[in-house]
Amino acid sequence: MKSTINFGYLIFLSVVAALGGFLFGYDTAVISGTIAQVTQLFQLDALQQGWYVGCALVGSIVGVLFAGILSDKLGRKLTMVISAVLFSTSALGCALSADFAQLVVYRIIGGVGIGVVSIVSPLYISELAVAQYRGRLVSLYQLAVTVGFLGAYLVNYQLLAWAESGTQLSVDWLNKIFITEVWRGMLGMETLPAILFFIIIFFIPESPRWLIVRGKELKAVNILEKIYNSITEAKSQLNETKSVLTSETKSEWSLLMKPGIFKAVIIGVCIAILGQFMGVNAVLYYGPSIFENAGLSGGDSLFYQVVYYGVSGMVVSLILIGLYFLFGDSLGVSSLFLLVFFLFYVFCCAVSICAVVFVLLSEMYPTKVRGLAMSIAGFALWIGTYLIGQLTPWMLQNLTPAGTFFLFAVMCVPYMLIVWKLVPETTGKSLEEIERYWTRSE
Repeated sequence: MKSTINFGYLIFLSVVAALGGFLFGYDTAVISGTIAQVTQLFQLDALQQGWYVGCALVGSIVGVLFAGILSDKLGRKLTMVISAVLFSTSALGCALSADFAQLVVYRIIGGVGIGVVSIVSPLYISELAVAQYRGRLVSLYQLAVTVGFLGAYLVNYQLLAWAESGTQLSVDWLNKIFITEVWRGMLGMETLPAILFFIIIFFIPESPRWLIVRGKELKAVNILEKIYNSITEAKSQLNETKSVLTSETKSEWSLLMKPGIFKAVIIGVCIAILGQFMGVNAVLYYGPSIFENAGLSGGDSLFYQVVYYGVSGMVVSLILIGLYFLFGDSLGVSSLFLLVFFLFYVFCCAVSICAVVFVLLSEMYPTKVRGLAMSIAGFALWIGTYLIGQLTPWMLQNLTPAGTFFLFAVMCVPYMLIVWKLVPETTGKSLEEIERYWTRSE
């Protein structure tokens, strides 16, 4: 089969969908460079500042709740178009906001876009990917998220340097956006990739599996033929998907409550929540303050082996961080070791749970309810993100930094047990074969 696959076309489709991940990353990270300026301009108190930072998360929770329903009803492609519109509206609105209330509204709109794209982009890639390369292709989404983080930091740095250089623009409103109130330019620059995403989506087809669910078999076969360069293989994929769908006579919610499928949903929810309570976002959100307090400058399979080694590395690094806070000063250990432990933790996280979670969630569920089931798991992920953001300062204060990181290490254990004992190996298996695994005992 390898020689007949149209890799160029497949990679193009995956990269286009992954661009949604870039917008996710940019929208999430860009806020960091604007907090001080926005706080000073609008004279925000601590509560308002927290609301400015966290309001997008509220939008993300709303977006993830509706993303699955939208993608199942309207299609994966149109739902990505909607997310692109949300990102564009948010970026332009933030850049032109007249007051703090408007700024918050547009940040929430951007958050809805994040929630929607976090479901539909990996879902789309998963449904069109060839089985043996699905893991790597879906991981492009997580890579794009990371590049989005980097892009936001670079844009913030460059715009701030430009604004502080003394440059003046002749057009008043441009001078306001990019010089005197440069935070507007930081938020507004997201308009460019958002518009690109909006335009380029029209050059990709709908998910063939969604088309089959909707009875549009001819269109689905045409798309599959472009991917496989073979009408025979295209019809084979069509028949395999149809054979699974013919046994699904229940409604979407009824199908979701079937014992095997319900088990898959619960496993996905547990993976999503536990992934947050292993300290991933705590390190991203509060790493700088932790470093500063410690004396540093504040400046293709299911990846089973990667999961085991990666999460094991996370456990080791979290324990080392905890031990540092307990005994580092008394033993005279340099605070630079803390930086090494943190970097090792981030590396292990990046090659394990951050890369795998979207692959797992995008391939675990039946075609007919994949969007709905992913929304449930995605909702759990965002709730976990919210909780860890709220609880980490309290834990650092009351459990001490050492106790906090020991707790994160303990939370890695149930995650590893779930992946080891309950999640099937999916190397080279089609989505239909994975679906049969969950329903075989019924």
